[in-house]
Amino acid sequence: MASSGLAKTETPIDNNGSLERARVLRSMRLGDVLFESLTRTAAISVLLLGGIIISLFIGAWPAIKTYGFDFLTTQRWAPSLKPQPILGALGPVYGTLVSSLLAMVIAVPVGLGISIFLTELCPHVLRRPISIAIELLAGIPSIIYGMWGFFVLGPFLAEHFQPAVIDFFADVPVLNVIFAGPASNLSLFNAALILAIMVLPFITAISRDVFATVPVVLKEAAYGAGCTTWEVVWNVVIPYTRVGVIGGVMLGLGRALGETMAVAFVIGNAFKIKASLFAPATTISAAIASEFAESDGLHQSSLILLGLLLFVLTFMVLTAARIMLMRLERNQGK
Repeated sequence: MASSGLAKTETPIDNNGSLERARVLRSMRLGDVLFESLTRTAAISVLLLGGIIISLFIGAWPAIKTYGFDFLTTQRWAPSLKPQPILGALGPVYGTLVSSLLAMVIAVPVGLGISIFLTELCPHVLRRPISIAIELLAGIPSIIYGMWGFFVLGPFLAEHFQPAVIDFFADVPVLNVIFAGPASNLSLFNAALILAIMVLPFITAISRDVFATVPVVLKEAAYGAGCTTWEVVWNVVIPYTRVGVIGGVMLGLGRALGETMAVAFVIGNAFKIKASLFAPATTISAAIASEFAESDGLHQSSLILLGLLLFVLTFMVLTAARIMLMRLERNQGK
């Protein structure tokens, strides 16, 4: 009888415990379902990118129908010409590619040099202040860069730097064309230099972070074998982190291709292609920003087509970068 009474008193306790566990499991299951739904919604929202492409294509269709492939090979940009404007994307495409590539030529060595200094050579007391100063550059609005380039950097380059470079290469074949005068406050070189300063924080920050992931034992082993600092960096640090470094460089390149306001201030907005880097030029984003507000009809459709071209160009560059990273990762696995 005693044991029977004990069993009767334990049964409600067991039932209460089961009910509590069931409630906990239902709560956890509900949280998983909610989390899955939110992440699925976030992933599907990326498909809105397709809607952007479709809207750009619809807006650009009149220009595509009118100019066809000639739009890519025509340099002249005459939106007010009657009875029909003559509009071509060759000038903006040229300016976009050259300014971005030149900016990367300037920014990548400087950014990697700063990152190597911070991780390998810099005294500990200076690492944090220098890192903070570099990261603050990324927070400066692009229009501030543009105003600084227009009022300070452009006049300085035109008065001091460009005349010296023009005179220095005056008798050197090819280079005397690339660096031909006259000096100008607004030029393709000025825009590339502004872009280099703007993308420098991204390249530096990412490179510094990936350099910091190199195991200390690898570097100590290299130093123990008699390697110099340069040999350790070149043969250990960079091979170990090259995937991350290339990713940072491509991130900077994507920023340079799409930059608008800073470039519009200093590039000169000239659609004519010239061999000299010191001549005014334009980019796709700068052309759209400077003319879209006053455009209509075929002119506006051509500007939208420029935007579509920039979208495709950036997509191709980032896709190529992704393929390169995949091959590097596969080779590392081998």
